[in-house]
Amino acid sequence: MKQTKNIRKAGFTLVEIMIVVAIIGLLAAIAIPNFVNARKSSQAKGCINNLRQFDGAAAQWALENHKTDSDSATLANDLTPYIKLNSAGSIPPCPANGTYSTSWGVTNHPTCSLSSLPAPFAHALD
Repeated sequence: MKQTKNIRKAGFTLVEIMIVVAIIGLLAAIAIPNFVNARKSSQAKGCINNLRQFDGAAAQWALENHKTDSDSATLANDLTPYIKLNSAGSIPPCPANGTYSTSWGVTNHPTCSLSSLPAPFAHALD
């Protein structure tokens, strides 16, 4: 007597694979814009923190050197001793690839090229 076994190969059907791919695509469509916004937000916050550090360095420089409101400070020459430098020993750059103003008055605030309002109070998020 011959026994016939119903052998079914294990695996996924085409419909199951299509559903999984659709779910992954939907999750990616939701997640990618959030990652982009989070990156822009963190870059803007890093830039604002750098500008706050520059502003504090200018205030400390002016106080220690008896400067008046009409005097101006240069970022590279006057303020470098008052700024925490990066690992390369230079002034930290803007994380959003902007450029910082290199000279400003004692009463003025430093600015970034990506900022529409005086920093450190605002930063444009593109």
